[in-house]
Formats: sequence, C-alpha cells, structure tokens
Amino acid sequence: MSSHRRIVLIAIAGALIISTSGPLVRIADVAPATSAIFRCAYAIPPMIVLAALERRRRGPFRGRPRTLACLAGVMFALDLLFWHHSIAYVGAGLATVLGNLQVFIVAFAAWAIFRERPSRALIMATPVVFGGVVLISGVFDSAAYGADPMLGVATGVATSLAYAAFLLLLKSASDRPAAPLAHATTVAMLSMVALSPLFGGADLVPSWPEHGWLLVLALGPQVLGWSLITYSLPRQPAALTALLLLVQPMTTVGLGALLGERPSPLQLAGCAVVVLGVLWGSRRAQPVSADLVQDEQVPKTSTV
Repeated sequence: MSSHRRIVLIAIAGALIISTSGPLVRIADVAPATSAIFRCAYAIPPMIVLAALERRRRGPFRGRPRTLACLAGVMFALDLLFWHHSIAYVGAGLATVLGNLQVFIVAFAAWAIFRERPSRALIMATPVVFGGVVLISGVFDSAAYGADPMLGVATGVATSLAYAAFLLLLKSASDRPAAPLAHATTVAMLSMVALSPLFGGADLVPSWPEHGWLLVLALGPQVLGWSLITYSLPRQPAALTALLLLVQPMTTVGLGALLGERPSPLQLAGCAVVVLGVLWGSRRAQPVSADLVQDEQVPKTSTV
C-alpha cells in the first residue's frame, strides 16, 4: 500500500470514529458546556501518556509549535461549545453537517495562508452550499426538526469557523500527533471552563450513567479519532483533509436517525445540497504549496 493511500485511510478511520461524537453527546443528555468540558477532561490523562512516550522518541515539544497548539486549543474550545449547543438546537446529524462547512473555510484560508488556490468549481459551489444551509435553518419550513433550527444554523456556522481555525493551527503546529493534541485538549478544557458562563453554564460534578457516555466520548472520538486525524493533518494538503472529514457528517446523519432524529424533507434536502455541493466543489485536487509537496514526498517519523 502506498504511503499516500495509507494516510488517506488513517484520516478516514479518524473521521468515522469522530462521527459518533454527536450521538454520544445526545445519549449523555447533559448541558452542552458540561459535555464539551468533560469530553476533554477525561481525554487528558491518556493523551499525556501518549505525549510522554512521544517525548522519549522525539524530544521536548517547545517554542512556536507549542504556541500554535495552545492557540488551536482555544479554537477547539469555541468549536466544541458552539457545536454542542447546535446539537441541542437542531440535532446531532444536522449540527454535524453544519459544522463541516469548514471544508470551504479551510480551502479559502489555505489559499491565503498556504497559497493553495481553490478550484473554480469550489468557488462556484459556495453559494449553492449556503443555499442548503438556508434550507436546514427551516426558514421556509413549518415542519423543521429541532428546538430552534435557526439558532442551530447560527451556532453551526460559528462551529465551522472555529473548527477551520483549529484544523489550520493544528496542521501548522507540528508533524507530531500526540504532543500538539495533548496541549490543544488541555487548553480547550481550561478555556471552556472559563467561557462556560457565557454558554449557559456547566455542571462540573460527575453523575452516572451520563458521565459513562462522556468517558466513551473522550476515549473514542477525542483520543483515538483525533489522534488519527492529527497524524494525517501535516502529511497531506489542508483541503484534502477537510474533504475527507466529510465522512463524519454523512455517517452522523445516519446515526442520528437511529436515535429518532427526523429532519423534515426540506432539511434533508438542504443536508444533501451541502454534502453534494462540497463534494462537487472539491472534486478536483487543489494546487499545493511547495512546503506541502515536501510534506507529501519526504517520509516523516512518528500515533484523536
């Protein structure tokens, strides 16, 4: 198996694992800020172990990479807080589709930062995809699913902005998988504790079985899923990683249906427009910068 195909399969495996995040948040049935905080808190100990093992092989994690990883943690905190609220407003499936508008944001940001010029198809698909977002919002739909579909769309779009910043910062931090993620997760937890009063507050006293589900959320999607994705991030173009992560919303919509989520026909149509629009817009490979080409061609040692 080629190195490129192996990296792609690792990214897809990570996306499949994190696709269970939304349903696990639904099942845990705690306040949005509570689930966001504890998914990181329970993940920190195993991440510290992985980072310590990595340090023995590759030395200390310092300087600019550590700073970027910490900044990524702040963005991850905002990503989780907005996304967990979006789940409460519009369900796990639709919230995950909305959160993955990051594909467009990453592509245009990569154009500005890494000189990865987006294709004409992606530029043309942008207004089509945001038309799908309008359908999901339920603005034209009296039977829209969710406690507050329009607010769900607003928090979903905010999720995408923070998610894109998190991915780009984490990609730039280092080719290590463990240390950047451990730093980002720790900073994210501390940031969410500080920000939680602005997001409805959080219950910091564990209760069972709710926190059993949050433990599964932490060890599965947060530790294993994101470790796989963090491994793949610096080894392929940013736009390709963002595209592969579309496996997550498509899988989560199906899992949400098993939990009784029943989006209206217009919302499902909007979901299809978003996913198909992103797939169509990203169907051609994005040009990559010289640095990214080097990332692809030069083998790197190295485990979300």
